[in-house]
Amino acid sequence: MDDSPKLTARQQQILDLVRDAIERTGAPPTRAEIATELGFRSANAAEEHLQALARKGVIELVGGTSRGIRLKSDTLRAVNIARDARAAFSKQFSLPMAGLAQLTLPLVGRVAAGHPILATEHIEQTYTLDASMFSSPPDFLLTVRGMSMSGVGIMDGDLLAVRKASEARTGQIVVARIGDEVTVKRFKRGRTGIELLAENPDFAPIQIANGDESFSLEGLAVGLIRKQMFS
Repeated sequence: MDDSPKLTARQQQILDLVRDAIERTGAPPTRAEIATELGFRSANAAEEHLQALARKGVIELVGGTSRGIRLKSDTLRAVNIARDARAAFSKQFSLPMAGLAQLTLPLVGRVAAGHPILATEHIEQTYTLDASMFSSPPDFLLTVRGMSMSGVGIMDGDLLAVRKASEARTGQIVVARIGDEVTVKRFKRGRTGIELLAENPDFAPIQIANGDESFSLEGLAVGLIRKQMFS
């Protein structure tokens, strides 16, 4: 039996838009961006559709943030499985065994200065997760520290799924190392250097000059899960 939520065509369109935005930039769209993309007259119309999706259990809305939209992990798996099943059927292929879609990911704790982020001493434990939870396969999980990214629903204690990368595009959410610190921020490249932007007005941008050897990019955010899932 198909247990995936029954969505209207418009609700499915908005869900797809949210998922696409997360895949491209690592963050969900604002209500205004949804309204502009779909031709609504106001952000209120987008909000009404988001509330309907939340009632159906497809997404979770985080209050007080302009990008406070989270895909529910169980619903995301159901949607992806249904999508993959349709694609597989159309190609007359069978779905792979569920075990083949599992990822075993290390959870990185405090990172020592000068050591690779995936050094053995940094690994607190490992988790086995469904690959369909993520926009692209991650290499590790990182515990979020602090509330600097609360505006996009990334909260203290959440687990950020990260794909290793040494380059990023403006607008992507990244994990960066600055000296002895590892931080999660939105990436912005300028002519004179890089800005690491918080999604919380209480936190100032971090300026990185071109050639600053204390800066390195560790990876790109490709998913977010709550640590309570494993409690």
